[in-house]
Amino acid sequence: MASYVYIMASRRNGTLYIGVTNDLLRRDYEHREALFEGFTKRHAVKSLVYYEIHDCVEAAIRREKSLKRWRRAWKVSLIEQDNPQWEDLYDGLAC
Repeated sequence: MASYVYIMASRRNGTLYIGVTNDLLRRDYEHREALFEGFTKRHAVKSLVYYEIHDCVEAAIRREKSLKRWRRAWKVSLIEQDNPQWEDLYDGLAC
């Protein structure tokens, strides 16, 4: 089963959140609608700006932990490689 590592943002160059899930569409919706108390709700982190697909959950978890240790500038660079305008990628997931 595929797993996803994703980065959500409050706005361009705003607060970032890195997570892992096996259902990116559902998880993005949960963040977007602020369904759970926590960091993303407190900081209004609702825009999906980056994601990766992994073949196994273990690889996705390793990657998530690695990205969380990165410097902020590296995370911004990673986002901007594929999404220079920081567009919300959610709509593309539903297709």
